[in-house]
Formats: sequence, structure tokens, C-alpha cells
Amino acid sequence: MALVKTPKSQQQLDRLSAALESGTFVDVKRMLNGLPAHDVAHLLESSPPKFRHTLWRMVDRENEGEVINELNDELRVHFLSDMNASEVAHITEHLEDDDVADILQQLPDAVTREVLEAMDHHDRARIERVLQYPDDTAGGLMNTDTITVRPSLTLDVVLRYLRRHEEIPKMTDSLFVVNRNDQFIGLLPLRTLLVSDASATVREMMDTNIEAIPAYMPDDQVARLFEGNDWVSAPVIGDSGQLVGRITIDDVVDVIREDADHSLTSMAGLEEDLDTFAPVFRTASRRAIWLGINLLTAFLASSVINIFQGTIEKVVALAVLMPIVASMGGIAGTQTLTVLVRGIALGHVTPKNGWWLINREVAVGILNGMLWACVVGLAASAWFDDWHLGLIIAAAMVINLVTACLTGAMLPLLLKRIDIDPALAGGVVLTTVTDVVGFVSFLGLATWFYG
Repeated sequence: MALVKTPKSQQQLDRLSAALESGTFVDVKRMLNGLPAHDVAHLLESSPPKFRHTLWRMVDRENEGEVINELNDELRVHFLSDMNASEVAHITEHLEDDDVADILQQLPDAVTREVLEAMDHHDRARIERVLQYPDDTAGGLMNTDTITVRPSLTLDVVLRYLRRHEEIPKMTDSLFVVNRNDQFIGLLPLRTLLVSDASATVREMMDTNIEAIPAYMPDDQVARLFEGNDWVSAPVIGDSGQLVGRITIDDVVDVIREDADHSLTSMAGLEEDLDTFAPVFRTASRRAIWLGINLLTAFLASSVINIFQGTIEKVVALAVLMPIVASMGGIAGTQTLTVLVRGIALGHVTPKNGWWLINREVAVGILNGMLWACVVGLAASAWFDDWHLGLIIAAAMVINLVTACLTGAMLPLLLKRIDIDPALAGGVVLTTVTDVVGFVSFLGLATWFYG
């Protein structure tokens, strides 16, 4: 989990790291278990493998569940793989339902069944309710710990009902109003409950303008709803309208962070939730596949250059200048691709406005192409004392920048339509297009002119 460290928190981590390096493990254990779970997780993720196992053995058993919950997926699975089913059931006992479900979904099915069997009946029923939904939906994000009231109750009765609880669920800003069939019908905000006439009924004071979130709604849409409505929590309903749980803002923040990580790492062909300190061979094997794909596209671009080998031998200046055309196209295309991928992720880009964006990017490509064509054309003419060469590279520059902007705009829309992640596949395809078009346009025009 990405965190912003306060000065005090960072100082504690620095002191703990110094104690660990000096070998004073008694002090390390004391300081480690005095830190919040997210700081312990941060320290584990920031430590090389040889220190991680030492630190993990020092974490008290009652704190393991909270720490496991804060770790990235890869490191979490690493530590869970050393536990048996009863140990996993024990450390997840006090976690929220959605957090337990996230942990269990990363374990083999056989282990998950053993963990569920090790739980008591009540806990198992709650977790299974969350597990029936995919983890990237509202149902997979929700927890089942909710407080519900009936519309016929008076506010005085509701207050007395709340006082019977030792505590209410975290981030409870509203009570959920349901009918006799447990179908959601409205919200009763706590601020309304506390300041209203105690003799008023829930029906009179509840808010019925809030629409509950369907359990199968994708998590990115849930995040946009929370952002647009400034929600702290929201009800989740099943197909029949029955209340099945609630989503809180902390879960939505995790979705936003994970989506950002996914977009960043996918554009480099990497997995999200990467372990920064993963071993050499594991890191190398993950990167090798994407490097191999890139090598194939590089061979394609090289084969285009080979077609014009005779022209390059006659005019050596072409070999010096041709990387400029491909590089400028690559940058222009990447800028457009990034804007479109971001727009798609934010939900701004739709089939209705897609063509407007494509036309806008083509116009941008023409303007920037003409600007930099003049600059590069004049520079090439002066450098090699050949104004014909300047005209050729200027024309190629315009062609490649327009093609790059057009491809960068259309590619994400096309990939999205066929259910391929634009962030994952867009970069490689775009680079291939800009390299090939850049070389073909530049060397093709040169071949035609110098004949």
C-alpha cells in the first residue's frame, strides 16, 4: 500500500533500520511491534530478502494479520505459503470481510477451502458471501459489517439501539434503511440522527435519493461514483435489491492506487504489485518475455531499413538522420497514447467523443509536424549542404508525426473495444508503427528522389 510518511513515522523506521543493521534484535522486536501495521509492511517491502524473514519472525502473532493485509500481493503470497490453513484462519480472524476475501483469493483453492473449514460458521458465511463475487467488482470490495434499521422506528429507538453496541463499524457515516425483506430503501445519515427530533421516524428523516451500488458493478466505476459524490461509504445490493454489504472509502483508495500501478507497470510490460527486491532470476524471467516481443518488432523495423540498403550506401547522410524521424514520431505517439489511456481510465472517453479526439490529435500532429519539419529541414540542409535532403526529412517528419498521433489516438480505442488492455499492448504496437512509417517515409522519399 502506497503511503506518505510523516516525519515521526520516518524517524521510527530509520531507528528500527539502524537497530537491525547493528544486530540488536531485542530492540528491533520491541520497536517493530510498536509500529502501525502499514509501517511494518512498508519496512518489509523496503528490505532486501535476507532481512525480510528476520523481521517477519519478530512480528507478534496477533499483529500478523494486519501486516499481511498491508503487504503487496507478491510478498503477501510469499509469507502465506509458509502457513497452514489453521494459521491463516487465525491471523485473519479480526480482519474485515473484504480483506480476508482478498487474501483467500490469492491462495490455491484447496488451501482456501481448508481455511474456510477452520473458521467458525458465522465467519465462514460472511466470507463466502464476499467470495461469490469477482474481486474486481463492488461485491468483491464490500464488507458485510453493516447496521440496518427499519423505516417505522423512531430516532429515539435507533439511538438506544446503537448504544447497545460496544462499537460501530469503522467509517460508518450512515445507517442503512431496509424493509422487511432486507431490501435497501434509503440512508439515515448519523449527522441527521444526532440533531433531529428524537420523536421523528426514520421514514421522515431518511434520504431516499441515494442509489445503492449493484454487486457486480466494476470496481473502476465504483471508484468514479465515490469520487463524484464524495462518499465515505455506500450500500451494495444484490440482484433482488437486498442489502448485501457496504463499501468504504479506504477500499476505493486501494482501487485507485492499484489502477494507477497497473497503468504504469503495464506500459513497460510488467506486472502490478511488483516486489522491488525480487530475486535476480525471477526479475529477469519476467522482463525477458517483453524484451523478446520488442525484439521481434525491432527486427521488423530493421528489415524495412534493409530494403533501402542501396540508397543508404549512396547517401550516407540518410543513416545519420533517419533515427530523428523515428524518434520524433515515437515521442508524439506516446504523448497521444498516454492522454487517451488516461482518458479511458477516468471514464472520459466514450464512443461518442472518440472521433472528436482522433480529429484533434491529427490536427495536433499536422501542426507539430510542420513546425519541427521546418526546424529539422533547415538544420539538415545546413549540416550536409543539401537542401534536397532537408525537404525529404521535412516531408517524412510531417508524415510520421501525423501517423503517430493518429495511431496513438485510434489504438487505445480499438484495443478497448476488443477487450485488450491499451496500457499493456499499446506501447509496443505504437513503437513499431512509428519506426516502420518513419523509415519507410524517409528512405522511400530519398530513394524516389536520388533514384
